[in-house]
Amino acid sequence: MTKTLFFEVLVAMVVGAIGCLDAAAAGLKIGQVSSGRLLRDSAPAKAAEARLAEEFAQREKDLEALADRLKAATDSFHADSPRLSSSERAVRQRELLDQERDLQRKRRTYQDDLTQRRNEEVATVIEQTNNAIRKIFEAENYDLILQDSPFFGPMVDMTDKVINALGEKPGN
Repeated sequence: MTKTLFFEVLVAMVVGAIGCLDAAAAGLKIGQVSSGRLLRDSAPAKAAEARLAEEFAQREKDLEALADRLKAATDSFHADSPRLSSSERAVRQRELLDQERDLQRKRRTYQDDLTQRRNEEVATVIEQTNNAIRKIFEAENYDLILQDSPFFGPMVDMTDKVINALGEKPGN
């Protein structure tokens, strides 16, 4: 980094810091929320994760059972292989290959479906979160609420307040 660029960056940082001091002196009410914590710790996020787990539990068990059957069939083939004729060996190898392809296809479909449903649930949680933030913004007369700022102090962190608001039942 050249000296000129360094000093330009330093001046910009100082001007930004002075601007923040001016904003604080002007009595601005600023808040900051952590999207990661909201998507991990809020009641809607936990409920969405529970719905996904319940919705996909049986398919996951079915895939595990299919994988276990394939492993058993593979083990049986390896044990029987020395006694099989070359044509019987080729038939069983093709059957195992078909079973492996079927398992891989079902796993991909499962993963695609899970990803799509997770994205739908996350979108719903984000919408609920944004509504909660908007209500707090309006009710408490905030001037600015930021999400995922790289640096912030505990005085402006309002993530817990939003998590609590999301956990309240409607009408509370």
